[in-house]
Amino acid sequence: MAETVFDPSVYQDEAERRWGTNPEYQESMRRTRRYGDDDWAAIRTESESVTAGMAALLAEGTAPDEDAAMDLAEAHRRHIERWFYPCSHALHAGLAAMYTDDPRFSAYFDARGAGLATFVRDAIVANAVRYADKGDL
Repeated sequence: MAETVFDPSVYQDEAERRWGTNPEYQESMRRTRRYGDDDWAAIRTESESVTAGMAALLAEGTAPDEDAAMDLAEAHRRHIERWFYPCSHALHAGLAAMYTDDPRFSAYFDARGAGLATFVRDAIVANAVRYADKGDL
């Protein structure tokens, strides 16, 4: 299968309409304006590593609320914070809902394994609960 390169400009108008006044969106735009090709390559590599790890866990039969899945969910959240905007566990859980609610996200994940979008969403939610239990939500 040929690698599909994500082109965020395709969704720019929609994102601006939906989240343009949102502080996280504004921070993401501020940060990403300065990214060059090497930055985007690092972002893709990091993101694909998390996605591949999640797909492997799903294939192994790991439950989304097991530590390995929640640890990858936390790596995903930190990836967002490092490259795009501050992302609380609660915000991350809200973002994860789009992975199953929006067919474009579902298709992206499920192309790597049937049910992966749901698995990723559930791992992110479980991770948010794990941190809420620690008083860190």
